Amino acid sequence: MAGVSSESLSTALGQLEPTLPTASLSLAQELFSILAILDSSAGLRRSLTDPSRTGAEKSALVTALLKGKVSAEAETIVGRLAAARWSDARDLGDALETLAATVVIAVAENRSSSVSSGHSVSGLSALTTLENELFSFNQAVESSHEVQHALVEQQASESAKADLALKLVPGASQESQVLIRQAVVNPRGLKAVKLIERFANLAAARQQRWIANVTVSRPMDTAQLDRLQRGLNSLYGRELNVNVRVDPALIGGVRVQVGDEVVDASVMARLGELRRQLAG
Repeated sequence: MAGVSSESLSTALGQLEPTLPTASLSLAQELFSILAILDSSAGLRRSLTDPSRTGAEKSALVTALLKGKVSAEAETIVGRLAAARWSDARDLGDALETLAATVVIAVAENRSSSVSSGHSVSGLSALTTLENELFSFNQAVESSHEVQHALVEQQASESAKADLALKLVPGASQESQVLIRQAVVNPRGLKAVKLIERFANLAAARQQRWIANVTVSRPMDTAQLDRLQRGLNSLYGRELNVNVRVDPALIGGVRVQVGDEVVDASVMARLGELRRQLAG
C-alpha cells in the first residue's frame, strides 16, 4: 500500500488510537466480519472507493449497510475508512484488516494477568507472548505438509479448519486465537502463515511503544538510571523497558526514542522536566 492509500491508513490508525485503551475483542471480530462482507462484493468495494463520490456519500452507504447490525463504534470506524481516499479498491479491505488486527493486539497489550509473584504482566510482556504464539502456530504449520494441505482443503468447513489451527497452539490466548482463526478462515488470497506474519509484524511494531532507547552523553549511576526510568514512565504513562547507550558526542545530554517518537535537545520543554528528575 502506497501513496494516498498509505496516507489514509495512517490517518485511520491515528483516529483509532484513542479508542484502543478500552478496545474489546468483540469490536475486532465485528471489523473482521465487515471485512468478509467487503471481500464478498466487488461492487460494494468499488462503490466505497469510487473517487467520484464524496466522503459523506460513501460514509452514508456504510451507515445504510451496517446500521443496527454492528456496534456504533464499528460503524464509525468503517464509515471513516470509506470516507477516505484509496488508490485501489482492495486497499480499503487491507486497511480494515490492519485496523481489526490492531484492535486485537491492543486488547492483548491492555490485558494484565496475575502471576504467582502478585505482579501483573506488562503490556510489553503480553505483546511478546502474543507474538511468540503466532510464531509457534506458523512453525507448527510449516513443519507438517498434512496440516498445510488440510488448512486449504476446499471441502473442509471453516469451523473444521479453525478447530485444527487452534489445536496447533494449545493454551494460546484469546487474542492469538482470534488472529489465527482469521488467518485460516479468511486469508484473503494469502497463505495463512503469511497473514500471521503480517499480524506478528504489527504486534512487533506496537512493542516498540514500550521500549525506550536512550542515548546519553556520559555514563549514569544507579540512582540516575532509576530516576530516568521513573521520569520516562511518568512522561509516557506506562512502564517502559529502558535501553541506555552512551555517546560522548551527543549534544544536549539526552536523546530518547520511543516507537517513532524521538525526543532530543530540540524539544526543550519535555526534556527540561526529565533533566530535573535526573538531577534529583
